[in-house]
Order: sequence, then structure tokens, then C-alpha cells
Amino acid sequence: MPPSLELRTKQSLALTPRLQQSVRLLQLSSLEFQQELRNALDTNPFLEYDETQAEDNALSTDNGNSMADTPAPVDQNAPVDAPMSAESNADTSDSGDSQSHEDSMNEFSSDPFGRTSTRNNGDGEGSDPADWVRIEPSLHETLHDTLRLYPINDRDRAVAQLIIEALDDDGYLRQDLQELSELVDIEPALSEAELNIALKLVQSLDKPGVGARNLSECLSLQLDALDPKTPGRAVAIEIVTHYLERLARREQAELQKKIGCSAEELRIACALVRKLDPKPGANYGAAEDNYVVPDVIVRQVKKNWVVTINPAVLPRARIHRMYAELFAQSAGASRSPLAQQLQEARWLIRNAQQRFTTIQRVAECIVSHQKAFFDYGEIALKPLVLRDVADELELHESTISRATGNKYMSTPRGIFEFKHFFPRELSTESGGTCSAAAVRALLKEMIAKESSSDPLSDVSLAKMLADQGVIVARRTVAKYRHLMKVPPAELRRG
Repeated sequence: MPPSLELRTKQSLALTPRLQQSVRLLQLSSLEFQQELRNALDTNPFLEYDETQAEDNALSTDNGNSMADTPAPVDQNAPVDAPMSAESNADTSDSGDSQSHEDSMNEFSSDPFGRTSTRNNGDGEGSDPADWVRIEPSLHETLHDTLRLYPINDRDRAVAQLIIEALDDDGYLRQDLQELSELVDIEPALSEAELNIALKLVQSLDKPGVGARNLSECLSLQLDALDPKTPGRAVAIEIVTHYLERLARREQAELQKKIGCSAEELRIACALVRKLDPKPGANYGAAEDNYVVPDVIVRQVKKNWVVTINPAVLPRARIHRMYAELFAQSAGASRSPLAQQLQEARWLIRNAQQRFTTIQRVAECIVSHQKAFFDYGEIALKPLVLRDVADELELHESTISRATGNKYMSTPRGIFEFKHFFPRELSTESGGTCSAAAVRALLKEMIAKESSSDPLSDVSLAKMLADQGVIVARRTVAKYRHLMKVPPAELRRG
């Protein structure tokens, strides 16, 4: 066929640049969104940092009437200097709202050190997320604090403090005692007996094993701290003192021959050694690499669970009024490349507002469905899927997926990812359903109540769940136990 030209018309869906930006902002985490906002402030001359927005957000959120609680509709004809977050409707509030605002303002108090705290109003847990943050002291801080309680003279205290400062982060003393004595100017010079006494004192300050000079001594200190009647303790001490290398090579027959014990005694002793901590100082002040900034805060107010946007993640930017007015008065403004930047600034403000409005709605829907979890804990978590939330909010399921991905909720029970509230559904013997999270909570309770001398196997746990009407396979129990980081029954035997 000879080449020819044809003209066809068809319809197709396409994402506009503004809609593409809205979708991208919704799926960002709080940290990624803050980075996106900082980049926009650095590159777009029509955006400026709003210093007063942070204080307004904090006060309105504490009052429970923040932008997140009563989101205003997006006005396409809004003034160019409209803030990025909608403000609460203060002008139309009645006297009761004013009194509520005054009461919430009175909740703030400052201590002599300038730290701000909130008083509990008796309606639930503390509303300040910092009340739920647990700061672990470091190893050296813990030992120094404990040492202050001991009534010893200044010379002995100085030697003990010297040894504490010489400890590594894992709790070991890898520096020779004689070398330590040369680092301080004490008259008369420290004797070897004084150093050993100070070392014994440090080793007894806190967790057994801290202050050990090698692995064998570390494990021996932990075994010495156990009850002398502990099964396998004597054989375990013999193993960690003389035969650690053979234990590492799993030379069971050779160990039994060297120690002169039965196979059962050796098994119990080896299980006891496996429970010891080879790095007792590593758990002090442990800092995790994953830092989470919650997107929403859930608190109880008068027996109701209220969801508010975390004021720390609310955007603090607005259109620069002076630049926008000067640009509008300039000739040929509509054809200038700056017109595109002004339009992008407006899009960013409105899309950011829409982002927090969607997150707010999704969080409120989750809390509504999982109210029993906030009242009773993990065991009351119900099965939930994204489709249920999408149908209730009349949004697409993909929108709910973006709104729940990398988003976190701060609650009196801890900080949870939104996805945590969408557990898998399991069938029960009676024909009902329960969540996988509830099954894990049941397993945790069963394992906590088991006898240390006769721990429950995975088969026994599956049978106990079946007695309660929850039918799960043994391999499912093993998978949940592994997710909870619970060792097998053999390693839990005391």
C-alpha cells in the first residue's frame, strides 16, 4: 500500500502537572515532604518561610481545632499570600470555643529550665508526644550514677571512675590496669590490689558482665550472678572458663568427655550459655538508625479518640506577597518564565494542604475502625483492608495506599505505621474472623505464661489457639514466633 496520512480523534486520560505533583506529595513520608518543601523554598523566589506559622500550628493543634481537625476547602481564588495550611475558623467560633481555647492555652506550663510541658487533663494519656519518648542513659552515665550511691572514700571513687571511663561501648575493659594507673596522678601510686578491688566494684555496679576483660570472664560473671541452684550452672561455668572454643566448634562429644557429665547435663548447660549476653554494654543508650516523625497524633479527649496532624510536620511556607504584587504589576508578566514559578508555588501550597487533609481523613477512618485497639491493645486489632477505607471515604484504593505508605501515627501505646492497622484476616472455628496481629498477641501471652522448665512447642501453641477457636497451622505459628523474635522451645528451656 502506498503511504497515506490519516487524521483520527480519540479520548484518553492524562495527569496534569498539578495532579502529578499532588500524587507525588501524597506518597512522600514526612521527612521527604520537608525536604521537598526546603528545596522549593530555595529555588522558588515566590515562596518564603513563615516563621509565625510554627507557633500558630502548635497552638491550634493543642486546642484540637487545627487545620487537620477542620480542613477548609481549597479555594482556587484564594489570595496569593494564603498560608500553606488552612487556619481554624476563629472568627465564627462561639463563646464556648473561646473558653476551650483559653483552657488549652492554660495547659502549657514552663519549668525553670525553659522546657515546655503539658498537663494531663485526666481524659487519657499525656497529649505531649515527648511524654512517650524514652531516652536511655549511656553505659558510662548509668555506672557513674550508681557509683554515687556507694559510701567510699575519694581515692577509691577516683579509681572506679577511671575504670568506668576506660570501658568500651560494649562493656569490656580492654586496657591493661597497669596502663590505667599511669594515666592519673595519685599519691601514693595505685597498687595492683587497689586496681583489682576497684574493678570488682565496677563489675558489680549494674548488669553482670560489664567490666569484663574478655569473653570468658564476661560469661563467667553472668553465670556467677545466677542462683546456685540453676540447672546446668556448674557445667556452664566449666565450659565458659576452659572450653569456649570447643563449644563454638560444636564438639559435643569431646566436651562431654572433658567435663565428665551426661549428655542431658551438657545440653542444659549449653542452652544456658546461649542465653547469656556476650556484649552486656551494647544495650545501654542504644540509638536506632531509623528515625520516625509521626504524621498524626492520636489522643483521648473525654473518652473519644481525637486525631490531629503533628504540628512539627505542618508546612511553614507562604507566597511572598511583595514579590507577587510587583510581578503582577510588571509588563508582560504572563509571558515571563517567572509566571510558571508563581503558578508552581500556588500549586505547591494547595497540593500540600490537600495532602494533609487526605492524611487526616484516612487517619480518622483508621481510628474509627480500630477503636478497640486504642482501648484494649494489640489483641483487639480487627482485620482491615484498604478497600474498606477507600469505600468509606469515597476515594480510590491507590490514593489510600499512597496516604498510608511511610506514614506514622503517634498514640499512647506507641508510634505505629499506618500499615500496622491493616492486619491480615484469619478465619475462626465459629465462622468469624480475627486479625493476624491478634493471633500474635495471643501467642505472646501464652509464651509469657509458660513454664521455663517445660516451654510450649509450636505444635502445643497451635493446639491452644485451636482450643480458643483460632485455626492456624504449625508453620504459621513458627512464622509469627519468628516475627516476634521469640526463640524455639528448645532455646527457651530454663
